[in-house]
Amino acid sequence: MNPRLPPLPDDQWDDRARDALAGLLPRGLRNARGAGNAMATLVRHPELTKAFLPLSTHVLFSSTLPPRLRELATLRVASRRDCAYEWAHHVRMAREAGLTEAEIEAAGRGKAVDPLDGAVLDAVDELEDDSAVSDRTWAALGEHLDERQRMDLVFTIGVYGVLAMALNTFGVQPDHDE
Repeated sequence: MNPRLPPLPDDQWDDRARDALAGLLPRGLRNARGAGNAMATLVRHPELTKAFLPLSTHVLFSSTLPPRLRELATLRVASRRDCAYEWAHHVRMAREAGLTEAEIEAAGRGKAVDPLDGAVLDAVDELEDDSAVSDRTWAALGEHLDERQRMDLVFTIGVYGVLAMALNTFGVQPDHDE
């Protein structure tokens, strides 16, 4: 599939494009190759990218949710949204966060053995299907996660859902190294 919006070529990057990524990437990576296909596509609209990235950056780097659970939820979103870029990118991150290959594969199917993992996957499925987490799942999450962690989980699912929609619509392909 050819991308509808290909990554912005290096010769078209200007200060606005580079500045849009300032909160996420060091200066040396604010270019087509360093930013990767997703960010190099998003900077076609620097103002939108600059507005979106603070929340996305919070979810990725400042969330109270443990990285392992963040990646479990993100993989489930990527699978449900059939987002090849998000799946490929977050499989690597899931491994770094401690998920096993079996857990990664199970996330794609929405299956888990562990009760907390199951509640996280259920939360993704419920938000995707109904735009709300059920009382049962909220209570199950509450046995392991505090209020802020549950809030961060909902926003993690939402942010990666929005990003998956954008990446799929724009035709963003996985980076070559993933």
